[in-house]
Amino acid sequence: MLPPTVRVSLAPGPTDMRKSFDGLSGLARGVIGEDPLSGHLFAFCNRARNRLKILFWDGSGLWVFAKRLEKGTFKWPSRAEEGQTRLELTPQELTLILDGLDLGDVSKRQWWRRVSGERRVG
Repeated sequence: MLPPTVRVSLAPGPTDMRKSFDGLSGLARGVIGEDPLSGHLFAFCNRARNRLKILFWDGSGLWVFAKRLEKGTFKWPSRAEEGQTRLELTPQELTLILDGLDLGDVSKRQWWRRVSGERRVG
C-alpha cells in the first residue's frame, strides 16, 4: 500500500509503451508538467489499455514498473478536460485501477481530510 502523501499523476490517453526511463521522464516533464525526480508516481498506459508503466524516482535512480495483462484491459481515462494534460489520483485510486476496478463505478464518501498547512482549532 502506498502512503497517502504520494502524489500520482496519470497521463490520460495512450502512451507509446516502447518508451522507457528517458522517454517517460520526458513525458513527465514535458506533457504532464512535473519533475520526474520529485519522488511522485507517473502512470502511463498504451492504446489497447492492456499494458501500463509507472515511473518513480527513489532518490538515487529511476524505477520503471510495468504490467501486461494477459486478458482484459485497464479502465484508463482516455480523455481529460480540455487543456488538461494529467489527472491527479490518490494512491488508493491507482490501486483500484491496478486491481481492475472502474473508478466511474466507485463513489467516494465525503469526510474531512487535513489539507497541508491546515491547523485544527480547539
